[in-house]
Order: sequence, then structure tokens, then C-alpha cells
Amino acid sequence: MRPIICFYCEANEIKAAVFSKDKTGIKIHRTLSVRLEGLGKAGANGTLDIHNLDMGDLSGGNLSLDGMSEPHISSESAQDTSDVGKIAGLLSDIKLTNVDFIPVLTDPIVSFHVYEGEAAKDKNKLLDRISDDIYNVKGIYINRDHIDCVKLNGKAHLCVFIENEIPCVNLLNSLATYHGRSRPYSIKTIKCAEIALANYVSQNLKFFPEDYSLIIYTGKDTSELIFLEGQSLKHIGSTLDIGTSNIHTYDVYFSKILLEMENGGIPRLDNVVLCGDDKSENMVLSFYGTFPEANVIPLTFDLFDMTELSKDDKENISSFAVPLSAAYEYFHEKEKEFNGINILPAYISESRKVLQFGWHSYLMLIVLFIATLFFTIKFLSNIKTSADLDKEIVRLVELESRNQEIVDKITPLTTRISNFDNTQSILDSASVGTEIWGTTLESTSNFIERRRNFWISSLDGLSEEELIIKGYSLSRTSVTEFAEFSNSSILKNVLYESLREKNAFTYVLNTKIDRNLPK
Repeated sequence: MRPIICFYCEANEIKAAVFSKDKTGIKIHRTLSVRLEGLGKAGANGTLDIHNLDMGDLSGGNLSLDGMSEPHISSESAQDTSDVGKIAGLLSDIKLTNVDFIPVLTDPIVSFHVYEGEAAKDKNKLLDRISDDIYNVKGIYINRDHIDCVKLNGKAHLCVFIENEIPCVNLLNSLATYHGRSRPYSIKTIKCAEIALANYVSQNLKFFPEDYSLIIYTGKDTSELIFLEGQSLKHIGSTLDIGTSNIHTYDVYFSKILLEMENGGIPRLDNVVLCGDDKSENMVLSFYGTFPEANVIPLTFDLFDMTELSKDDKENISSFAVPLSAAYEYFHEKEKEFNGINILPAYISESRKVLQFGWHSYLMLIVLFIATLFFTIKFLSNIKTSADLDKEIVRLVELESRNQEIVDKITPLTTRISNFDNTQSILDSASVGTEIWGTTLESTSNFIERRRNFWISSLDGLSEEELIIKGYSLSRTSVTEFAEFSNSSILKNVLYESLREKNAFTYVLNTKIDRNLPK
């Protein structure tokens, strides 16, 4: 858990303390106070009141010094006597970006209102009803984020609300600017001084249920009166413009206390708890004299680890009762032990965000996120699809290359097959022609065999269908018979020619091939 700095804006004074929490409890690392002029009114530079003069490091306990150091402040800045300069000087050895701030406010920065209307389980509905009630009673409208409430002793609720800007928050913003930061320091919540004190006392001091108790906090310029019934808050009195710097007699306290008792319906005082800047014996005796039946108790803070504080700081620890009570309330709220006042206006939380958006901007962020997610998924999907297509293209190119190799091998085979078909057709044609020629020659041979006086000397082709036959014959009649033997033959001429000692005839015969000859 990050360390916290609780600071109480009390009139013209700021009281602050640095805390951290571990398994052993809440540790106080430092207490400091500074008197300011600009917080309450404009004027000359005020005086500096440092309760912890030993501004040592924070390395003790569980709050590590690592990362806690603020950048070095120049000598000119260290001597700055402005309000912001004083605070910066006191916190110069702390890295303020590593801590959370908790402002603690009181009247007149916060206002109180008692709500006796119907409660609601839903906190937002309850705050809306309280806002409406404040408007009806006081005539002012308060935003929900400027309101918080706690239960009073009974069914009523004590409401705390903020109307205007908060000087303490503005002072923190100025401190961030002083250190050159573009964004303000972290503010976790805003506490109410009276509620925090009431919670601390009711959680650590045990009273009888019928007891009426007064918590009186005395500051330098103001005082607070808080009344309890049993362990529950009963009434918060108006802030008194009485403190250690302007009090002359304690009798003025008692008249104010009696008036607030009448306003709050307090019949008596059984216990008086003293805290703040005045726990003197004179004050204790004065209360005993005015309320002799009351038990006067100085408020102690033994539940805090104060080992890092000096002896003087431990003796003056009651002066820091408000920031200590606020820290106690904050840490115990984290553990769900009880609830206090927590106010953090939206404009403060928004100013501390890295991105400052309204609700519609957040809606656009959601739309942009969804659109970005959609297009990212689409883009990644397209990348995957593209990668798959690239793989498919590579596969198909390889397949095309292999197919081309096969085609290259097939082409010669196709040519050979084509040539084979041509050869086959030629052979088929030749086979048919050969058969016809064979039949024709066989018929001619049979004729010549029966005629011993008839010869063929040459056989030439004029065309695919016609032949020229030349030869000799000893008988002219045989030539005529041969022409008649072949119905398609035409005898061109017959010439007489002696052949050795015998009379012979030469002949020329044109004949057509008859493809219908019997085989």
C-alpha cells in the first residue's frame, strides 16, 4: 500500500503527517505544520512553525527511501517564503509522486445537513434524495459527488457537502506546478475532520450506551465540539473562533458548550475527551469545575507506531489528532471495519487522470476499442488468409513445374503416337493396295500360265487406279483375250515385231485396277 500524507486545513494553518501501513500497524514517519497567509486570506508572508525539526530520511520501518526522493530544489526555491514554497521545503526529501494525499476539511469549507427522510439501500439513490432535501431546505443544489453521509444515533443521517472550490486542493495543485508537473498529485479521498475524530474516539474508547460524551479539539485559531451518545455520533457543534492564540479564559468554552448541548438535545456530559493544541492542566481542571460528574480524558494515540518521531514530536502528537484520525479512518475503511466521510468531486478525480474524458468520450473509447479489435482481428485474419494463399500459390507453381516436366515428356510421345497413326494408316492403305495388286497379279499370272505364248515385259503405273502393261505375244489372239480377260483394260496398240526366228507381237495395254476383284 502506498504511503499517504494527511493534511488538515485549519484556518490559516496546515497540519500534516506522513503515514504507511504494514502488517504491524500504522506507522507515523513525520509530523509537520506550517502557518500560511494565502490559505485563509491574502497578505504578507506568514511565519513557519515546524514541529518536526529533524527532517531526516524516511528509510526507517517499511517505508523505503528508494524512489521517495523529490528532485533537488535550488537554493532559491528552498528559501522561497511563499505558502507553496514553505510546503515544498518541508517535503523536499519526499518524492510526492509516490504518495497519496488526503485533505481533511472542516467548517466553513464543508457544510453539514441532517437528513431525516426515507433512507435507501442504494448509496447513489440516498445521495440523490439528500441532494433534493438540501435543495428544498437550504435552496442550493449540490451534485451527488460533492456529498457524503454517515448515520447519526437514530434513523437520521448527517450529511457533509462541499459547495465551492477547496483551498487545500488548489494548494496541492500549486505544489505540483511548483515542482514543474503537468498533472496534479494523487488525491485518494477528502475527509471530514469532525467525522474522523468521532470515528477514532468511538473505535478506541469504550463508553456506556447511555453516556453522553464531548470531544473537544482545540486549535490555534478555532475549536471543534463533537458530541457522542454511547459509541455513536449525536451532534456536531459549530466551529468556534476560539483557540490557543486568542483564548483568555476557559469560561467562554463552557457557554458555547452549553449552547450546543441545548441545540443537540444533550442533557448532560459523562465524558469529555480533550485533544488538539491545548491539553493543559488548567483546561482539565476547568472542565472538572464546570462538569464535576464528567470524566475528563486526554486523547492518546498509542495505536500508532511512533518510533520514527522525536521525543518532542511524541509529546505534541495530540496537535495532529485530526490528520491521525483521518489516516486511521482511511486504513480501516480499506479493511471494511467501518465507514467515514469520503468526498472526491468529479472535477478533482478527472484532473488527475492521464486522459480526461466525459462519459461520451469513454463511450467513444469503447467504440474505438471495439473497432480497433474488429479491424485487428480482420487484419490478422487477412494476413493468415494471405499466408495460406501464398502457400497455395507456391504449391500450385511447384505443381505446374512438375506438370510441365510431364508435358515435356509427353510431347515426344504424342508426336510418336501421331506418327504411328499416320504410319498405321499408310500401312493400312498399303495393305489394302497390296492385296489388290496381289489379286491383280495373281489373276494375270494365272492367265499367262495357261497361255505359253504371252509375256509381260514391264508394268508401270499411270495413277493409283491405272496401269500400263507392256509385253510380247506370239499370238495376236492372246493379246485380245488378255484385254477381254480384264474388263477394264484398253488395248492401246499391237505391233508386229520379229522375236529371234519367230513372228511376235508387241503390245501396250492400259488397265484399271479393279478394287472389287475377288480375293
